[in-house]
Amino acid sequence: MRRRVPAAEVLLAVALLVGSAACGSRLPESDFEGRGTAPAPVGGAPLRVGIITSATSPVGGSAFTGPRDGARAYFDRINARGGIGGRKVDVRTCDDGGSGVGNNDCVHKLVEEQQVVALVATASLDYAGASRVSHARVPDIGGQPIGSAYDTYPHLYGIYGSLAPRNGKPGWGGKLYGGTEVYRYFKREQGARTAAVVSYNQAASAAYARLVTRGLKAEGYRVVTEQVDFALPNFRAAAADVKEQGADLVFDAMDTHGNAQLCEAMDDVGAKVTAKVTNVQNWTSSVAEDYKDAPRCRNALWATGSSRNYEDTGHPAVREFRAGMKAAGKGDALSQWQLEGWAAAMWFTDAAKSCAGGAGGDVTRACVDHFMNRGRPYSARGLLLPVDFEHLAEPPRTRRTCLSVARWQDGKGWVTRGGDMNDNCFDVPQLSYQP
Repeated sequence: MRRRVPAAEVLLAVALLVGSAACGSRLPESDFEGRGTAPAPVGGAPLRVGIITSATSPVGGSAFTGPRDGARAYFDRINARGGIGGRKVDVRTCDDGGSGVGNNDCVHKLVEEQQVVALVATASLDYAGASRVSHARVPDIGGQPIGSAYDTYPHLYGIYGSLAPRNGKPGWGGKLYGGTEVYRYFKREQGARTAAVVSYNQAASAAYARLVTRGLKAEGYRVVTEQVDFALPNFRAAAADVKEQGADLVFDAMDTHGNAQLCEAMDDVGAKVTAKVTNVQNWTSSVAEDYKDAPRCRNALWATGSSRNYEDTGHPAVREFRAGMKAAGKGDALSQWQLEGWAAAMWFTDAAKSCAGGAGGDVTRACVDHFMNRGRPYSARGLLLPVDFEHLAEPPRTRRTCLSVARWQDGKGWVTRGGDMNDNCFDVPQLSYQP
């Protein structure tokens, strides 16, 4: 399992002043059985796949489009090479607008009307149609776990995997679990001992800050908490206290705009830290522009995740990703979410190839779903930390978890730190949280 503390989910929730993304009704496992498995077209017809994205959500036009763009670039590359078993991939996209109503409309359009064989690289602020996707037994491959859907329903396979029962209820008894590997890394590798956690005086932000604080304390940190007003934030006062307290690390429960303002304030007051830690959603090539007024803090930005740094051009799968994005006209605006969308499309392609090469030679929903449940970790040619899907009756108390780490450096971009992600691993406790 690569289930991480849902930083992206909470940051997006903070931006909208709402709680965690809703996932529609929660149906018992029995309601998922006995349904048909509509096949994709046969006889050389294109393989139809769907991508649902909150492309025009209230959060912003580009907040969710990375996975979609990466997946489309991969399918373009596959089609240019003759498709899958001679069949082109017909990509159908749908913008749900970031709303539950819009998401249900997209599910109806793609799953029920257009009969896609699978969904790929889903990135929805409110995955309200998740239960309907699972009810129809449509494999949803490599989606971003912005909400709890990928730890709730069968037939949904998040990009980071899951160990949860996925029987129609989130996690175990309504609780999800995340490890403390990020905090362990900075303690062991960077010698950090004091951490500041900055949040808004808003429910979702404060709740996430409490979770980060709990994890840091479990790893033996001295924790300094800073809270700013959402409407009229005094980032300078928070930054001054971060400096006064001698924090080595700064974590936050804020949106990108708030992060940039905090960084500016830290530069203004002369607060120097080992790392200003952000998440995979902000692991983009736009850092120089986003943090243009905070050069010192900008060069202290670190990101952690579960996929290989898109700047790691020494790896052949990364080079192929970058070539594909360049061919798609996006080579100058790269992001980690694009790489994960590319990996999701690769995952579907490998599943479809396993079907096309079988005795029947037909790519059906059931066959793709069988590949996803084969019980073997998947790494997308090394782009992902090996992804597992299990159904554990009880949550693990500890787990060996690996992570990918990078630091921003002007002139170089995101530089991989901590060695290869497959070797950067820690045995850490798993802490519960409410989705």
